Amino acid sequence: MLFSIFLTAVASSLNGQGCVAIRQMGSCQGGRLSSNILTKGNWQANVNYRYFKSFRHFKGTEEQADRVANNTEVINHAHAWDFNLSYGLTNRLFASMTLPYVINVRSSLYEHGRTERHTTFSRGLADVRVGAGYWLRNPDKSPESNIALGLGVKLPTGNYNASDIFYNVGPNGDPQVRPVDQSIQPGDGGFGISADVQFYQKISGKLFLFGNAFYLANPKETNGTRTFRETLNAILQNEAITSVPDQFGARAGVIYGLSESFSAAMAARYEGVPVEDLIGGSLGFRRPGTVLSVEPGISYMKNNIGINLNVPIALRRERPQSVTDKLTEQATGQPRNGDAAFADYLINFGITYRFKKGMEHH
Repeated sequence: MLFSIFLTAVASSLNGQGCVAIRQMGSCQGGRLSSNILTKGNWQANVNYRYFKSFRHFKGTEEQADRVANNTEVINHAHAWDFNLSYGLTNRLFASMTLPYVINVRSSLYEHGRTERHTTFSRGLADVRVGAGYWLRNPDKSPESNIALGLGVKLPTGNYNASDIFYNVGPNGDPQVRPVDQSIQPGDGGFGISADVQFYQKISGKLFLFGNAFYLANPKETNGTRTFRETLNAILQNEAITSVPDQFGARAGVIYGLSESFSAAMAARYEGVPVEDLIGGSLGFRRPGTVLSVEPGISYMKNNIGINLNVPIALRRERPQSVTDKLTEQATGQPRNGDAAFADYLINFGITYRFKKGMEHH
């Protein structure tokens, strides 16, 4: 029973805690490789909800505390639901699909003429992920240690040109319909390729070591969505079109069985958007950034149902120079490092149900 608890507890997905710098989507597997130990012909369904509020601005690793003090900070409220379905093709090979849905609200001054705070809104299907994973060892013969590898694709199903009303920005200060900020666009407009790895290792008794990581490569350079940043400052002309950035995430920690149904976990978590992509160009507007977090979690499992709650808490946040920042600095001779807003924590809550073949039960 302890092993089943372990599988549920590590089912929490690796998705961005940052608001502006890190989008709320990850690999095709959603970081759930270890929960996909499925015997041939079995199905598993999972719903995962994430929420964060981003408002703390950083340049490099330095917080711009004056933004909050002066009420000029940008505030994002991000809600995301991942609907996941996995199927055991064999006892070691499985396939999975993730249908994400998002609701985002963004409040700012600078996007509305810098005189009034207004909000913009987006909602809808985000970018669908499909993929497959393979356990290198037979789970039946290696219940205390295993490694899984996964590959998948991210499909450009989410709207990457969602629009809303922006105030005080028209020719005569009138409202104008424009694309919302990159951070709250449901999709990014590119086909992505993802690679995943996950492992678990029994340390002793009810204590396990676990880890998982993914990298999502987006070969497409820009998606054609206008940012209107060049209207804020002429030097931002090279940020007029939105970039399609890569994303990565990794976590490792320990999990301990508290009882037959409950377990607790503690992990370190590192995630972000790189300055430059692994494949393809890196021009266009992006906010690269990384977050290092400590991630406590608790899980419950009874029969075929598992419930888990993880709350990553940010320890270190960084917004490095983007490619366009560096180009602007070279052209003007003036230092340039854009900022990005990050959250203090992320709420990640999931429910998993395993359909046992022939209506079996644990």
